[in-house]
Amino acid sequence: MSRPTVVLAAAAAVLLLALSLYTVSETEQAILTQFGEPVGGPVTAAGLHFRVPLVRLVHRFDKRWLEFEGSPNQIPTKDKKYIWVETYARWRIVDPLKFYQNVGDERGAQSRLDDIIDGQTRNAVASFDLIEIVRSTGREFQVTEDLAGIGSAEAMAPVRSGRSAIAKIVLDKAAQITPSFGIEVEDVRFLRINYIDSVQQKVFERMTSERKRIAERSRSEGQGKAAEIRGQKERDVLAASSEGYKKAQEKKGTADATSTAIYARAYGRDPELYQFMKSMETLQSSLDEKSWLLLSTDSELLKYLKDSGGR
Repeated sequence: MSRPTVVLAAAAAVLLLALSLYTVSETEQAILTQFGEPVGGPVTAAGLHFRVPLVRLVHRFDKRWLEFEGSPNQIPTKDKKYIWVETYARWRIVDPLKFYQNVGDERGAQSRLDDIIDGQTRNAVASFDLIEIVRSTGREFQVTEDLAGIGSAEAMAPVRSGRSAIAKIVLDKAAQITPSFGIEVEDVRFLRINYIDSVQQKVFERMTSERKRIAERSRSEGQGKAAEIRGQKERDVLAASSEGYKKAQEKKGTADATSTAIYARAYGRDPELYQFMKSMETLQSSLDEKSWLLLSTDSELLKYLKDSGGR
């Protein structure tokens, strides 16, 4: 056999061997198909494996936990409240052969999970009131006085099941269906829950109205308190003024009494001086610059004026 023939045969053998070998990583599992039909069981062990070249194809699938995030769906609750619900779940391929035969690939699995989890979510949500879906525990709210009007009695009602328990119901129902597709589902959650737009707008309007009412009440209470403070201030000022006036009058009375006593003692020593001073006071209070005074010759006042002028 010529050398070129040997080289060609060796190259063909190497190529055939390369086409016959395939690897599976630690994060993968695989199945073989021949003309579109599965051949043999799943290959789950990592390492180097053999296949019939060109005839059998290798289909690899992820062995790790994968994430599912459903599309938002409008669902009515038991108490006829329409809400948007978006779900989340973790899943993995546990039987690659069933998985390949029933869903084909991860895109097909996502679509099938969307149908399964969405359907079970609808059934679960429709079986419970809204308060059971949005709350997870029956913990009593500690509502302050200023927020007492915002929360309705419905929102404060006790929770019997709760959001987590309802999500567990969805998980249990979905977990009964997915094994037939070679899938295991774990940890279903309600990722987002929200009112539909029309209801959401009404909720916002109610919250705004309640907030305005609280603000108005606070303003009214503040104005009342301010009026009370002003009134108390005025009463305090009036009381202080009255007390000051009282003390001033007492002192004035004491001074007048003292002055009167002094005058009395002084006048008692000189009665004529007293009569003269009283006459002068009377004259001063009765006349101004333009007044004329006519006195008879026997007037006591004239007598004192004449006597005063004489001295």
